[in-house]
Formats: sequence, C-alpha cells, structure tokens
Amino acid sequence: MKIVPSNADGSVPSSPSKSHTHRAMTLALLAEGESVLHRPLLGEDTLATLDAVKAFGGKVTRDDALRIVGGPLRCPDNVIDTKNSGTTMRLMAGVASLLPCVTVLTGDDSVRRRPMQPLIEALGMMGVRCESTRGNGLAPLVVKGPNQGSRTEIRGDVSSQFISSLLISSALKDVDTEIVLTAPLKSRPYVDITMGMMARFGASCRSTKAGFMVQGGQRYRPRDYTVPGDFSSAAFPLAAGALTGKVTVRNLDPRDLQGDRAFLNILRSLGANVEWNGDALTCSSAELNATDIDLGDAPDLFPMAAVMCAFAKGESRIHNAAHVRLKESDRISATAMFLRDMGADIVEKEDGCVIRGGRPLHGAKVNSFNDHRILMAAAIAALRAIGETIISDGDCHRISYPDFVKDMRSLGARMEMIP
Repeated sequence: MKIVPSNADGSVPSSPSKSHTHRAMTLALLAEGESVLHRPLLGEDTLATLDAVKAFGGKVTRDDALRIVGGPLRCPDNVIDTKNSGTTMRLMAGVASLLPCVTVLTGDDSVRRRPMQPLIEALGMMGVRCESTRGNGLAPLVVKGPNQGSRTEIRGDVSSQFISSLLISSALKDVDTEIVLTAPLKSRPYVDITMGMMARFGASCRSTKAGFMVQGGQRYRPRDYTVPGDFSSAAFPLAAGALTGKVTVRNLDPRDLQGDRAFLNILRSLGANVEWNGDALTCSSAELNATDIDLGDAPDLFPMAAVMCAFAKGESRIHNAAHVRLKESDRISATAMFLRDMGADIVEKEDGCVIRGGRPLHGAKVNSFNDHRILMAAAIAALRAIGETIISDGDCHRISYPDFVKDMRSLGARMEMIP
C-alpha cells in the first residue's frame, strides 16, 4: 500500500462489529432454529468463523442478511482452519468441547503462535481432552469432549476470549459451571459483550467474587439480530479526522458496551474535538497535547493511540497493555518500530511505551507484519507524514475492516494498492 500526505474530510458508515459478529455466528450455531443476522461483518476473520459454523453442522444462506440454522452439533468431517482468527480458534474450542468426538483446530502461522495453554488447561480440568499437537501450548489443537465438569480455573490476563469461550459453551452442559479467575481479567468489556449476547439468545450467566457462574441445562434460542457498528474500526477514520480534517462515522451506538469506545476518551484527552449527533460521531482536528492512556480494557487501540500521541506535544505514556504483545503481532514492538522509522521519539516498555510527541513525521517503508491494525494505524500516520509511505501486506485490513481503503479514499485520503 502506498500513501501520500492528504486530508480526510466527510462521512462514512461504521464497519460492522467484528466482536459481535463472531459471537452472533457462534450463538446462532448453538441455537435450535433459524437466526437472521443483519449487517454482519464479512471480513476474513468472521468468514473463518462462518466456515467453522458450517463444519459443526450449521446451515448458512446469504441474501440481504445472513441466515444460520443451528441445532444439534455434528462432528466435523475435516480439520477446521481458523486462518488468521484467534477469536475463531478460541470460541470453537469451546464448541468442540461439547462433542464426544475429536475435533482438530488449526490456523495460519500467526494463529499458531498465539497462546492457547490457559484454555487447554481450563478445559482439561473439566474432563475434556484438549491438547496442543506440538506440546507447546499452541495450535494446532485436538479437542474431545464431552465437557461434563462443574468447575475450572483460568487466568484472566492473557485473553478475554478464553473466558468468552467457556461462558458460551458452559450454558449447554447438563451441570452448572463455576469459572474461577486465577489472575485479574483484562479486556473486561469483551466479556460483557459475550454475556449480553448470550442473554439475547436466551441464556444467562453471572459474575461472582471468584469469577463467573453459568447455570447448566440452558438452551439458546434463534434470534433476529442486527450487528452494531464497530468502535475498533471507527478509530481509524476518526483519528484521520483528528489529525487532518473532519470526519463523521455513522451508525454507532453511544450506549454500546464495546471497550474500544475508550478511543473517544483518548481523543478528548489529547484535545481533539469529538461530538455526538444521534448515532453519528464526528471528530475534527485541533492542537493535540500529551496524555496518559491506560489500555487494560481496550488493547486493540494500542497502535492507533500511539500514532495519535506521536503527533501530540509533550510526553505521553501508554501502559497496562502487555497483553497486546500476544496479538497477531507483538503490537508494542511493531508499533514502536514503524513510528521510529517515521521519525517519532518512542521508547518501548514492557506494557506499553513512552512517546515524546509533536515532532514532524516522514514517510517510510513500514512492515505491517501482516497485522491489520498495524497496517491501518501506519496508514493514518502516513496521511500527515512528509513524503511517501509504503506499507507491506497492504490488503491485510480485510481481516477486520474490508472497506478501509474504500472509506478512506472517499474521505480524500490518497491511498493506492500496489503489487
């Protein structure tokens, strides 16, 4: 991808929420009957979940909406390839634990480097055979249930997706399940999304002092569900507005539980102008000043938050984000690398970084490490950098935000896909 300096002005629709789409597809698979999902995200990650839904017996049709007929799960006929989607791997390991047959889950190089050991151990405590084929706590995984355990323990500081997997699958067991957290829960808003969506599909769970309790013997009911806009993806055009012009993102719910709504507070704390008008959110440029950012509940914002701080006068600190090193790439290291290459004064820390912002950035050759959020953050930085920026793996934005380039071009950004 090639980007040259340009201003972003105008309005774009929000991209559908990836988090909600993953969960809606999974819950529709587990519900008996037809669920109709309106405005789902059909990016590479969620299409991996949809393929897994089919492998477990879900019947899928696509017209003006996505229709999934769920019901009794079947044993997959083949290995399930979750591609680049760690969410798919983790949610489907929980689904697989409900079956008495062997399921094999794998993915691409990135997914096979992402940690799975906490979920492996948690399922094992409930009598599930869950093994890393390489014996290193990483995918490929072999999973064989049925899950009949009533209590398990798991760390909460590696990935909230482990907790979501256990919550969703536990509702369909015959016994109640107690989930005990042995380390504090990070990214709590994602678990809140899971609990809220379980309730929409007819099942319940509750928080306890020790973790969570899920009543057994429940059933999911099919739903007609509209996927909300994604604050994670909206961060990129909104940041472009804050840095270069004025951008409105439509179809966002001001009351949404998504943790990445925190980007609004980050923008405000930096000095950008942020304004709601119904379901439309507008961000316009202003002089930016340094701030302190805690990303414990919103790790996906790290690359874009760091870019914003690079343009803010003074010393900013981003912290409580060590778990972002375990994403598609080590996002702390990858972000620090491309910002340094563009001329930023950034010091990498174990759980974040310190940025002395306000100095001009220049174009550079950027390695995105095939990480969609690194690519999009670097592309936004390039809009205000001096000269031309070339970013590798230019189409990896399709993982979470398929319309990123189209939307940014419609706002006036000069982005070009190159071979």
